[in-house]
Amino acid sequence: MLRSLLLVLSRQPWLRHWLETSPAAERLTSRFIAGSSIEREVVVCQRLNADGYLATLDHLGESVTSLEEAERSREAYLAALDQIAKLNLEATVSVKLTQLGLDFSEAACLANVECLVARAKSMGRMVEIDMESSPYVDRTLALVSNLHARYGSVRAVIQAYLYRSESDVQNLCGQSIPIRLCKGAYRESADVAFPRKKDVDANYVRLMFELFDRGTYPAIASHDEKILDRALGYVRERNIAADRFEFQMLYGVGRDLQRRLLAAGYRLRLYVPYGNAWYPYFMRRLAERPANVVFLARNLLKN
Repeated sequence: MLRSLLLVLSRQPWLRHWLETSPAAERLTSRFIAGSSIEREVVVCQRLNADGYLATLDHLGESVTSLEEAERSREAYLAALDQIAKLNLEATVSVKLTQLGLDFSEAACLANVECLVARAKSMGRMVEIDMESSPYVDRTLALVSNLHARYGSVRAVIQAYLYRSESDVQNLCGQSIPIRLCKGAYRESADVAFPRKKDVDANYVRLMFELFDRGTYPAIASHDEKILDRALGYVRERNIAADRFEFQMLYGVGRDLQRRLLAAGYRLRLYVPYGNAWYPYFMRRLAERPANVVFLARNLLKN
């Protein structure tokens, strides 16, 4: 019930406007969001790199209202890539296609993303193409396949809660496209997604094992300790080298677990968001793990 409520709240414009303009917002969000500017973002990423973490920079924003806004998002990501190159950060960028104009023009969206992929390739870096809700899956994967064939330097995201994901994993592996595997954070109907957590978890493990066996440098994106234990057991059983894959987690979530994976010698990339349009992302993080609500409440009551 709490997860459903948080997902409903994530789509309320009045609440979003109130919170994103509130003076108390930084106190509320600093656990999960690096800050409002690229300058604050790179400071966090430099610190993470110094501690041994990889990073992916996410300029928050989705479902822009015009192609002009999409172009501004593109420029923000080009600026982020410039900072990665200038500071030699061990980092990538993650983008949402709706933020780059997919709802208005597939051609314009492709052109925007292509600018980023070409720049990333020239730096020896990658662009991670985030997955959004189920109506976007076909268009997102078509764009990924297009850019991979011409540039490489892209990674797709597959959400384990969708029934179709096994077929999508097989198709992407056949093209040697790297995949980030996550559970999925959008509200979906039982027509397209497993409604029960145990079924999502079981599908995640099946897809994870397939990626370990057939994938090209897969990213296992999860905070679920039971799933991570299965991953580590499989890696040891199959003698899979630590440089053939990476784990991915969210900045500020499960810090003790993050430190344990890093100390054990595994690659761990943290997803580090920044920017003013943080509300939908923040609410989905709470929905994914409602225990975070308790954490926030305790911190807001301090002092």
